[in-house]
Amino acid sequence: MIILGYFLSSIMGLVLGSIGAGGSILILPILVYFIGISPTLSTSYSLIIVGFTALVGSLNYIKNKQINFSVALIFAVPSLVTVYMTRRYFLPILPDNINLFNILITKDLFIMTLFSLLMIASALLMINSRVNKASSEINKRKLFKNIIIIFEGIAVGFFTGIIGAGGGFLIIPALVVFSGLDMKTAVGSSLFIIFLKSFFGFVGDYQSGVIIDIDILLGILCFTIVGMVLGLSISKNIKSNILKQCFGWFTLFVAAFIIIKEILI
Repeated sequence: MIILGYFLSSIMGLVLGSIGAGGSILILPILVYFIGISPTLSTSYSLIIVGFTALVGSLNYIKNKQINFSVALIFAVPSLVTVYMTRRYFLPILPDNINLFNILITKDLFIMTLFSLLMIASALLMINSRVNKASSEINKRKLFKNIIIIFEGIAVGFFTGIIGAGGGFLIIPALVVFSGLDMKTAVGSSLFIIFLKSFFGFVGDYQSGVIIDIDILLGILCFTIVGMVLGLSISKNIKSNILKQCFGWFTLFVAAFIIIKEILI
């Protein structure tokens, strides 16, 4: 199963390289169902893998000057603080069993359920992607849009802290709609933000005493990077909207599988 997990990691890298975002949301189920790592610990692996691949992916955007660093920092700073606090303090004290309306929910089930719901949101955003149509009225009010970006940065930081996903599917629409960035600049800025907050999230993990298997981590990273290189090459020949639609439906399928496996079975 671990070999299949490595192969799927390359598929994740291919998606990330071809559409610029979204592929990292697959890493948690790969780690849990194919590598055999617990959901809680998998979020730590995910932060490293997502952060490193986002750094690699952002290098090309930096080269082409397609990252708006001022907007990225407005989003990133509150997100960094939130993801660090979540990993350092909130996640370690989250009880192993949660009693909600007399229903016993384990910590791992909570993480996987929240993750599957965010996957559904991600899938719907990609299937019905219309983020290019930014609101001109909102863009005229600089203070208002910056406040919205800050609050979304906090929200993304919190969810990233819990599930370890990059959150690009939430970051990109916010940057396009509230900052008026074009799609390529939004994707580049998103990758830069994901790298920063993933790094700070893992710092929180390290200070909490989380132990990582370096061999497994390096194996996944190698296959992911190979997939990213391939994805970057094929993205020039395939329309990004088609890729997003296909990936959106696939993400929806994976989310349904997680819900059925974790809740109904």
